[in-house]
Amino acid sequence: MVKNQNGPQVGGNSTAKISRKGRRAFGAAAIAECGLFAALMTAAAYIRIPFPFVPLTFQTAVCILCGLLLGAKKGAVSMCAYALAGLAGLPVFASGGGLSYVLMPSFGYIPGFIAAAAVAGAIAGKGENLSFKRCLAAAFAALAVNYAVGTAYFIAVWVLSGYEGLFAAVLEYNILYIPKDALLSLLAAGVARQAWRGRRWRR
Repeated sequence: MVKNQNGPQVGGNSTAKISRKGRRAFGAAAIAECGLFAALMTAAAYIRIPFPFVPLTFQTAVCILCGLLLGAKKGAVSMCAYALAGLAGLPVFASGGGLSYVLMPSFGYIPGFIAAAAVAGAIAGKGENLSFKRCLAAAFAALAVNYAVGTAYFIAVWVLSGYEGLFAAVLEYNILYIPKDALLSLLAAGVARQAWRGRRWRR
């Protein structure tokens, strides 16, 4: 009996082709997802309530939602793309863009977004059987990280620039925003939970 040598080879090649197509499709989907949230961050920067020094925006909530839905890796990549676009000169930040933005006390919240998305995704983990409590814990942990990074940078730039009234500045431009962002983090956790529960999102 002569064995068909081509059969297994054809099957193996077909499997390899399917696998490569799957990887390409996943890569394209990941890029699209990261780009979507980078765009949402830009839109959130322009949906703002005027306040002195740091406009009141919804970027923190979008950043946390990004981490909860995309996961730690893709969430951080998406926020990195947003940060790099702003530093390259695109007006995607709350007060514009460009390398000079790093000299602003509020710039610390930009790298804070990267860390926050990563933390939210890492704590939330996979979407299967993801409880609201876990989503909420991930959201609040991410919020704490974002404010820790942002406030530390704010203080450093404020002091190095020789400005006066540090305590009042930290209170007015950082601490007073926490209640609003806490409520929006709660909303982001609820949206993420419903997205996973309704099977309207996949990682």
